[in-house]
Amino acid sequence: MSDGFLVIDKPSGITSHDVVARVRKVFNTKRVGHAGTLDPMATGVLVLGINNGTKLLQYITEGKKRYLATIKLGAATVTDDKEGEVLKVATNSEIASVSDSAIKSYLESLVGTIMQRPSSVSAIKVDGKRAYDRVREGEVVELPAREVTVYSLEIINIARSELGIEIDIDVACSAGTYIRAIARDLGVALKVGGHLIELRRSEVAPFLLAEAVTLESVSQSNLLDIVEVAKQILPSRVIDLLEKNELKFGRSLPASEFSGVGIAITGDNELCALIENRNSGA
Repeated sequence: MSDGFLVIDKPSGITSHDVVARVRKVFNTKRVGHAGTLDPMATGVLVLGINNGTKLLQYITEGKKRYLATIKLGAATVTDDKEGEVLKVATNSEIASVSDSAIKSYLESLVGTIMQRPSSVSAIKVDGKRAYDRVREGEVVELPAREVTVYSLEIINIARSELGIEIDIDVACSAGTYIRAIARDLGVALKVGGHLIELRRSEVAPFLLAEAVTLESVSQSNLLDIVEVAKQILPSRVIDLLEKNELKFGRSLPASEFSGVGIAITGDNELCALIENRNSGA
């Protein structure tokens, strides 16, 4: 059985689950999951866990993300991206009144820990049902704001045309940050409407886009070793044979030097268990 991870460069036009379904066929296993959904229109880094690799996906999902995105000012949509129905279109004079400095000022104000209201068309569950399903059924969904962190936000380019203003940005952020919501809120702040027209994920820490393979070319040779990846995302503790047997029978070990969750590995690089440091032992 193959255990490990794949870094896929997801193409536009398919869901993250579509990617999972294709990889299941390549590896002949149902035990495939992903770390962080990408919308169908989005491209870029999608990390997949294969077999026992799925047990570690939550620790990747919780990590830093980075995106290259293009925001369009001049129209708001139901989905906060180009896929949705247009709700509002600004006039040419309204768009012309938006200065580059106003755009930069608002976007720069987002760097740090902020409260962000997720897009209504999201995978977040409301009373057991996905928000996007409720919106598709005609419900008006207003999700509560939650705390996220924008580590950096660089404006790469601002381009103006008769159709609106397009802003290219490079954003590093915490898990749970919606780039669509940044586009929406910029449009609201400048009173012209805004939505996302391009999104490419360039990093799911510690994985970079340069490491990704295309879905069409993926094979078992692209599988990343589960132990090597585990050591990148969690602190590790090397254990001996006696300690390995203790873990096998569900017994505690003396406390580790690190706090929280880590991995126990043997001297010959065998991944034995996830361990959690407690007052009385690991």
